[in-house]
Amino acid sequence: MLELIHVNASYHSAPVVQGVSMRVETGETVALIGPNGAGKSTLLGAISGTVPQRHGQVLLDGVDLMPLYSHDIVALGVVQVPEGRHVFAPMTVQDNLLLGSVALKDRQRSLQDRFDAVYALFPRLAERRLQLAGTLSGGEQQMVAIGRAMMSKPKVLLLDEPFLGLAPKVVEEIRQALNTLRGEGLTLILVEQKLDIALPFTRRTHVMIKGQLVLVENSTDLMNSPDLGQLYFRLSQPASV
Repeated sequence: MLELIHVNASYHSAPVVQGVSMRVETGETVALIGPNGAGKSTLLGAISGTVPQRHGQVLLDGVDLMPLYSHDIVALGVVQVPEGRHVFAPMTVQDNLLLGSVALKDRQRSLQDRFDAVYALFPRLAERRLQLAGTLSGGEQQMVAIGRAMMSKPKVLLLDEPFLGLAPKVVEEIRQALNTLRGEGLTLILVEQKLDIALPFTRRTHVMIKGQLVLVENSTDLMNSPDLGQLYFRLSQPASV
């Protein structure tokens, strides 16, 4: 179980994430949505330890991740797939995946099992394992980014806009892979701008506006809301006096 308690995060002096508290049950899939600049990516960075200034508590099964470095957080089972893929272009697919296994427990014994698991999830990567990652399509690079994260056998996967800029066929292929991981009990937190992707795929949806969590709703109920199209606008307005 992952629990955030009064989490604040920023890159400089100005606050980005302010007092966010949320709870994600083991094996649950939740969406984190909101307009550009709402603080969604910064919140993921606060969880994964990649944001320089962060305060509050991030508890994974009762262990506080906040004092830890990002590589220690990965070793405990929380891994982020960043927006923009960030594959190592001059390296092969296989070497990109290998980098994701650095924090893998019992690495020598488990490494081949992790490669097998990733290649079963994305068979296309097995075909291209010796190809340079920079020569892959955008969708294939996203598969590498997710596969690299899975090499450490995480408990919680943080996904930042994994479908951004991808063709519908590739979106469906990656969504099916994530659905397989969800069926295996992996906890997923999905940042996604497209509500038609985020809501049907998740159990609960968290809405962020201006660095704060303003709504937590059952995804199905939110999807059926008649004023869904006005959601961000309505929630971002100041309360009437």
